[in-house]
Amino acid sequence: MSDAPQNWLEQAFSLMEQTPYLAGLKGELLEVSAERARARVPYGPHLIGDPDTGVVHGGVVSGLLDHTSGMAVMGRLRAPVPIATLDLRIDYMKPAVPGEAIIAEARCLKITHEIAFVRGVAFHRDPDDAIALCTAAFMLIRVGSPPLIHPARSD
Repeated sequence: MSDAPQNWLEQAFSLMEQTPYLAGLKGELLEVSAERARARVPYGPHLIGDPDTGVVHGGVVSGLLDHTSGMAVMGRLRAPVPIATLDLRIDYMKPAVPGEAIIAEARCLKITHEIAFVRGVAFHRDPDDAIALCTAAFMLIRVGSPPLIHPARSD
């Protein structure tokens, strides 16, 4: 078997770990494989959404789940394909505990010709004690495929 799939996934891992989003959060990708993707964001004052309680802003959790879910899709692909988030539902179960790192874990459940379906969870130590749950759908942008819609005609 060729090493090409592994090489492109390692490159994708490296690029996604260096995105301005993840770098701004001081986060890190922990794992990307066909089984799952995992990322971690340490607690920091730059993430606080409520200064009175020190609770992390919900957007940090949403963005982390979106980012990790996209990487879960990449982990299931055999070759690089651009993707875009079509739908992302976040159910917040409880606030993140001030002072604790947040871990996101996502699994790609199914990939069709054009759509990938993912479920994820954000937590501190135990995925069964969730901060938030997510369900997501990603569009696969297949280069060289026929357009999804007909281009506008110019008469």
